[in-house]
Amino acid sequence: MIIELPKLNFDPKSLAPAISAETIDYHYNKHHTMYVENINKLIVWTEFENLSLEEIIQKSSAGPIFNNAAQVWNHNFYFEALSPKPEIMPNLILLENIIEKWGSLDNFKVEFNKMAISNFGSWWTWLIKDKNSWKLDIINTSNAITPISNPENSQIPLLVCDVWEHAYYIDYRNKRAKYLDNFWKVLDWKIVERRFK
Repeated sequence: MIIELPKLNFDPKSLAPAISAETIDYHYNKHHTMYVENINKLIVWTEFENLSLEEIIQKSSAGPIFNNAAQVWNHNFYFEALSPKPEIMPNLILLENIIEKWGSLDNFKVEFNKMAISNFGSWWTWLIKDKNSWKLDIINTSNAITPISNPENSQIPLLVCDVWEHAYYIDYRNKRAKYLDNFWKVLDWKIVERRFK
């Protein structure tokens, strides 16, 4: 099974000024594409050759196959939720769950940004829900780790912010906080709601 690079749902120029076309070019056309090319090379003649991306992630252990497969999945998840014309508020059910946990949508964003800023090195920051309780939480994962790594894990990812430097350094240099503030301007809550349901 060939792992495909998903097409972007937006024109690379359309997220500016929050995320520039140059950043999209490096992030999507170089980094994301490289992970897709790598995983397709690595799985040839292996037990993973005919598996889906999710199956590869869940059945491989730490190492090149897991790292590249998980990076493809994480980047797919990140880019899918970006839009030049995003739904800027979650729907009532998701919003109620956010308010129950953090008091308001603004408070949630503050706490999410704090977690993302506190990441040291190459990390991801996620909003997840527990599939058993439906309770929400914010978590950090390092390197290629993703909430779907373990099929027995009850964490279901809803949104992710890529806080590797290649996601923001061209536009913001070392000002990660400014990148995070602008991330919310292009995050499409409609996609997050679909994942929540």
